[in-house]
Amino acid sequence: MSKLLNDIVANATGASAVERAAVIQSLWSGYGEIVRYGLIGAEASSAVLKHVIFPSTVNHPRGWHNDLSHQRKVKSYEVEMAWYHDWAGCCDETCRVPRCYASETIGDEHLIVLEDLDAAGFPRRNGSLDPDGVRLCLKWLANFHATFMGQQPSGLWQTGTYWHLATRPDELAVMADAGLRDAAPVIDSLLSRARFQTLVHGDAKLANFCFSSDNSDVAAVDFQYVGGGCGMKDVAYFLGSCLSDREHEQFEKALLDYYFKMLSAALAEKQVNVDVHAVEHEWRGLFPVAQADFYRFLAGWMPTHWKINDYNKRVAINVVSELRIL
Repeated sequence: MSKLLNDIVANATGASAVERAAVIQSLWSGYGEIVRYGLIGAEASSAVLKHVIFPSTVNHPRGWHNDLSHQRKVKSYEVEMAWYHDWAGCCDETCRVPRCYASETIGDEHLIVLEDLDAAGFPRRNGSLDPDGVRLCLKWLANFHATFMGQQPSGLWQTGTYWHLATRPDELAVMADAGLRDAAPVIDSLLSRARFQTLVHGDAKLANFCFSSDNSDVAAVDFQYVGGGCGMKDVAYFLGSCLSDREHEQFEKALLDYYFKMLSAALAEKQVNVDVHAVEHEWRGLFPVAQADFYRFLAGWMPTHWKINDYNKRVAINVVSELRIL
């Protein structure tokens, strides 16, 4: 198989020869690996191969594994193939993603040959962000959402994000909070039936952003859960991935103001025919709903997760209380 993989990378990149280098990371639950390849005689000095292999047995780190979980992962890699084949080319420098050289399926294995973002000027992986770094990622998200505003997610998840309610019945069933469990379908409906829809990244956590050496620019990776949805899903999830509960509560309004400023500018720059003020009005109101939606997933999947805190719990309680009043 190694010679076949070498040939695939060489043909995709135009290299006269390739050399397998370091494994960048193993994929979740043993579903393959991401490997860097050195290139000889190509325009680029290196490329990255995402090699998906569906295992015969799975050891899920949280114990959540069954056929539904497996099928969700299988579809996620099919979605990522479709993303790079049909959609990624729409992203410009304002929402930078890796260039896809080639993608193909051999038997049960998926192969995606991608631009090496390290070599392309995005070598940093930040474990934490200062305010400028947070705003940089919010600007990326605003441009991403503007780029795909109003488009139908053909070939992608009809509803993006890996915690989408319809794909998580097991986690919902074991949730201890009966009020939140009963409200979950309404919360999901408010987001999925929003008037303004775009594509959401679906896993826009800090770990999936790659930064330039001076932290002045950013690109994003990992598009397994890209699909249709309200942009607030990405924003709520991202802020929860890089801010403490105290920071989140303290800076949330200012950060949302910045996101919507960038969204307005991006919609104008990309000449998207949409009522910017109506988008902002609707999405601001749905921000706490998106927070409650992700909290719902965590509360069922892993109630002790570090992302669960007093602030997002209070937000979820408030959302559920307001739904009871309506």
